[in-house]
Amino acid sequence: MQDIIPGTEEQLNKEMTAGYIGFDPTSDSLHVGNLLPITLLMRLQQAGHKPYALVGGATGMIGDPSGKSQERNLLDIETINNNCEGIRKQLAKFLDFSSSAPNAAILVNNYDWFKNYSFLDFIREAGKHISINYMLAKDSVQKRLETGMSFTEFTYQLIQGYDFYYLYNHHNIKLQMGGADQWGNIVTGTELIRKKDGGEAFAMTCPLITKSDGSKFGKSESGNVWLDPEKTSPYQFYQFWLKLPDADAGKMALTFSFRQVAEIKALISEHETAPHLRKLQKVLAEELTVLVHSAEDLAFAQKASEILFGQATIEALRSLNERQLLEVMEGVPQVNGSKEALESGIDILTFLAESGVFASKGEARKMIQNGGLSINKEKVTLIDLCLIPAHLLSERYLLIQKGKSNYTLAIFE
Repeated sequence: MQDIIPGTEEQLNKEMTAGYIGFDPTSDSLHVGNLLPITLLMRLQQAGHKPYALVGGATGMIGDPSGKSQERNLLDIETINNNCEGIRKQLAKFLDFSSSAPNAAILVNNYDWFKNYSFLDFIREAGKHISINYMLAKDSVQKRLETGMSFTEFTYQLIQGYDFYYLYNHHNIKLQMGGADQWGNIVTGTELIRKKDGGEAFAMTCPLITKSDGSKFGKSESGNVWLDPEKTSPYQFYQFWLKLPDADAGKMALTFSFRQVAEIKALISEHETAPHLRKLQKVLAEELTVLVHSAEDLAFAQKASEILFGQATIEALRSLNERQLLEVMEGVPQVNGSKEALESGIDILTFLAESGVFASKGEARKMIQNGGLSINKEKVTLIDLCLIPAHLLSERYLLIQKGKSNYTLAIFE
């Protein structure tokens, strides 16, 4: 926990409380960085409280300046609506929206109450209650004073504050949660509730998740790690957690795992005694892959990992369909080959040298003689091996392995 308004814990202990978190529709998918607010809502519901997820159809048209060094490009309404729908579908995987229980989750879109709200009405009913000095004091504004901030962005905190005021009055929502960078926007809402209605509302933020080196958490070498399997495959998602540095694994386990704290701490202690086994990363990767995707996706990710980094057989490799094979091989260097040449039969040394997998036939020959070359997970023992169409995976591919984990994917056209 980063910041909390006094009385928040007492409110949560007193009665079932409705609380919400907002999600910015800058994309049609959420990413790993959104997992923490998602788990906050999940824990709120598990504790018997009522979670609301707000999708910012209106605020998405402006762009939250919090933590940003420059203004975002404004999205059109069609893109924002498409993004909101994508986020809605994803949130339904984590929160129980269908239950008839009093604490069933509810999804709201602030465009619904802003679309017919005139500018004049807004500045009369909301703007008059929040002073310019109050708004200027916020970190999200202060950090941009030197580089500049448009009036559009400057109004963001007031609009988000009005969201809280609206939800307080129409849904009896008394709590807003979010990341630490949202504190200024959130308390603008509690101030508006206090000044307009004399009401009391609460707020709680969590620290922004960073890696041990201080950099932003949730990115891989290829960019954001998305929750949408079409943007980041379950295998890549699994590998992201599996590759967590030891310095980050314990912190991320305590942040994201739903296991009991004592169990997590025991796993951390076990990990510290034998970090090379990466047990903590494996446990976290398994739990979160099932949470975000499915048990079936986890099984595939584990099989794919075994293919690349373990002792998987050619049968396991051939069990993958073309889509799965390409998913696993994403990022693996590729070379091209000719199906016509393959149909005539091509000796392996010629192919390896001409395709560029090896610099020369001599280098390829030496690797084979030393037992360091495999084709489709089978060790090559014959220097004069002839490659034929029957060797291909999905009738197009050949997986070449040099040493333990140096792979090249040959694609035959």
